[in-house]
Amino acid sequence: MAIEVFNRYEHKYMLDYETFLKVRTVMDEHMVLDSYNKDYEPYTIANIYYDTVDDYLVRRSLSSPVYKEKLRLRSYGVPKRTEQVFLEIKKKLDGIVNKRRTSLLLYEAYDFLDSGTPPEPKPYMNTQVLKELTYFMRLYDLEPKLYLAYDRIAYFEIGNPDLRISFDMNIRSRRYDLRLEKGDYGEALLPEDRYLMEIKTSLAKPLWLTNMLTELNIRRRSFSKYGTEFKQKINTAPQEIRKVI
Repeated sequence: MAIEVFNRYEHKYMLDYETFLKVRTVMDEHMVLDSYNKDYEPYTIANIYYDTVDDYLVRRSLSSPVYKEKLRLRSYGVPKRTEQVFLEIKKKLDGIVNKRRTSLLLYEAYDFLDSGTPPEPKPYMNTQVLKELTYFMRLYDLEPKLYLAYDRIAYFEIGNPDLRISFDMNIRSRRYDLRLEKGDYGEALLPEDRYLMEIKTSLAKPLWLTNMLTELNIRRRSFSKYGTEFKQKINTAPQEIRKVI
């Protein structure tokens, strides 16, 4: 069963293709691939981000507050309406990420998001998270704003399942057809040769990992997929629209 509630640090790094290959060589010495990454083939994660009509959640996030939160609907690949998806709240306080999510069937998730009324609890649902999602939706008047997907290769450290390192590539987005079952397509968010590496752990990084980051001169940076897309949207909007945003 997928982990539904956790706290951890998430540190991000932007790599070019050459550095990605070097890092992957080190990963193979200390970590194992996710079971979904057979022969280094990435798997696809697709999301619908929800926000207020005036984009309050993403605008607040971009202001670098001590606390921020977001809500998204997530699937692995393109789901049918009767297949499992995840509805989740992601919060960040003083650098610590807290994610709370529950499994739902896609049509159940849409009904919940459209009505604000949680579904009747079923064995595959997390009832506590359903309550938190209900409160979140009543606090903010939300609507679907963005489809964002990417391909991922992920690793776990041998003997230490707490440490997870992922590489996201081919990040694409669209602000139309905001339904997961509509298909996986959109405009590229980054150049083709860019890889977003995320180190996720609730503990200190192991020595071999800190040595690798130092030797390859890989520096941590702040990066939000949703925030980056929003900034690009603003930068390409006509001047009169930018003033309103």
